[in-house]
Amino acid sequence: MASNTTYEHDVIVVGAGGAGLRAAIAAQEAGADVAIVSKLHPVRSHTGAAEGGINAAIREGDSWEDHAYDTMKGSDYLGDAPAIEALCRESPKETIQLEHWGMAFSREEDGTVSQRPFGGLSFPRTTYAGAETGHQLLHTMYEQVVKRGIEVYDEWHVMNLAVTDEDDPTDRSCHGVVGYEIRSGEIAGFRARDGVILATGGMGQVFDHTTNAVANTGDGVAMAYRAGVPMEDMEFIQFHPTTLPSTGVLISEGVRGEGGILYNGEGERFMFEHGYANNDGELASRDVVARAELTEVNEGRGIEDEYVHLDMRHLGEDRILDRLENILHLAEDFEGVDGLEEPMPVKPGQHYAMGGIETNEYGQTCVDGLYAVGECACASVHGANRLGGNALPELIVFGKLAGRHAAGEEFDEPEIETGKRGDHEDADFDAPVTLGEREPGSDAGPADASAAADGGEAVTDPDAVLEVAVDREIEHVEELLETDGVNHAEIRSAVQETMTANVNVFREEEGLKEALVDLREARDRYADVGVSDPSRTFNTDLLHTLETRNIIDIAEALTMGALARNEFRGAHWRKENQIRDDENWLKHTLISWNDGDPDLWYRPVILEGENKRYEPKVRSY
Repeated sequence: MASNTTYEHDVIVVGAGGAGLRAAIAAQEAGADVAIVSKLHPVRSHTGAAEGGINAAIREGDSWEDHAYDTMKGSDYLGDAPAIEALCRESPKETIQLEHWGMAFSREEDGTVSQRPFGGLSFPRTTYAGAETGHQLLHTMYEQVVKRGIEVYDEWHVMNLAVTDEDDPTDRSCHGVVGYEIRSGEIAGFRARDGVILATGGMGQVFDHTTNAVANTGDGVAMAYRAGVPMEDMEFIQFHPTTLPSTGVLISEGVRGEGGILYNGEGERFMFEHGYANNDGELASRDVVARAELTEVNEGRGIEDEYVHLDMRHLGEDRILDRLENILHLAEDFEGVDGLEEPMPVKPGQHYAMGGIETNEYGQTCVDGLYAVGECACASVHGANRLGGNALPELIVFGKLAGRHAAGEEFDEPEIETGKRGDHEDADFDAPVTLGEREPGSDAGPADASAAADGGEAVTDPDAVLEVAVDREIEHVEELLETDGVNHAEIRSAVQETMTANVNVFREEEGLKEALVDLREARDRYADVGVSDPSRTFNTDLLHTLETRNIIDIAEALTMGALARNEFRGAHWRKENQIRDDENWLKHTLISWNDGDPDLWYRPVILEGENKRYEPKVRSY
């Protein structure tokens, strides 16, 4: 299992979804020797499951400034204006670049690229490729990676970062990663001369009903967190209004964008008839629609006490087959429903993490040489609620910026010192159930019990830092394989159940505290985890055991943030306080590792844009 091999490149990109591929292409274009390390083959990345589209102001009558306003409003004024404006200003150019690379966008009869309405947008600016936009984007960019000869180490799971161990995380530097090859069992170091870019995607496996793939376990977020980078705004989780009840498979917002209608069990078009969104109805922001659906179910107007109906029959067969054909296949395959003849059952499901690794617009973290982009990062573009159609442009815009920056390209724009944006405000957070009697580092599990083991060792030579990190992971894996302990699946299942029960769309103080107690118990049990499969090749039991630790770390941070934020903002609903409290809560939640004893703190939201200040207003649709 041990390896004497070290793979060395200028830039190492971890993850091969949309953000990782775009970052790799940009770094290569800037002259860097780039490699991608991914636990999945690139075209199996979860970006391929994105259906709806890419928001870009490319049509006459639209503007990036309007897109920025919609995005800030959608974020419930918790997005940072510089990042939002960068997204909206650059999205048209990057979308056109995809078209030039050969992406098969849907088109109108005159040949122009099609755009459709999406929730929370003031203009139909969502550019799409049927209802499989992510699939087309992923394949288009993978073609570019292959064309450029960028090396891809696929089915290599990155276990940890190789980071120095200065006391202050802002003094640390990242020199590479440690990877585990699933096929052979080899554990090896990947040395990054210039930078590591984390593009590991979402963390949906924290919940048991999610649109996310099984591989979405938040690896990059957890690794960066343990290396000293703060997690930002982790409490804000998007629950997509339309997922299939039996599986969590996503039904695109494009169905509603094309005119699909939501009905409750009494045949009422409840978004209008019950006043949830009197103007925009089904095309209100996702958090509004998800809460409306669950309210209907909870008040007895749901179907089978679980879901509502999404009806697109009235759109006609020609339009459905032209723009939404794969939705028919999903409904038929997973629910046995013919969308041309009958409505589809849908209910909210965990879909997206607005929070993640704290970065600036270039993907920089507070650790030198460590970048993050895509869903694992928090720039902060989405704030308290992401608008549909804003995830894919985030991948291509910030993927490009991070790739260029990591490769050493000079920028005219002033760089932002990540982690120091505004004043640091310590949290007044007294929740003893969160931390209990925990000793620093007591959560780490076998052969990994010190904070130094997560942040790196007291060495600064890059090669030595990587060597120590590799040796540590080899020791960790050997101990897991030799331990006859608790199976990770029991622990993971317990985490998912309490998160779904207590940290879902509707949140209450009692339930959040209960979740923290359950997570404390899961962490204690993980200290005794073992791997029953002794094999050295294709050991998925080992892989999932490593992932489960990441799930526990993320679940705790998410729940701590949700308990601390006692207001109702965007996707974060609190029973105890049904108002958005701008006076006290117009700030980001940051959680730092702090030697295994999480530290909660805040910093202000940046509402000052390039030419205007975004003043918080009542958010209605």
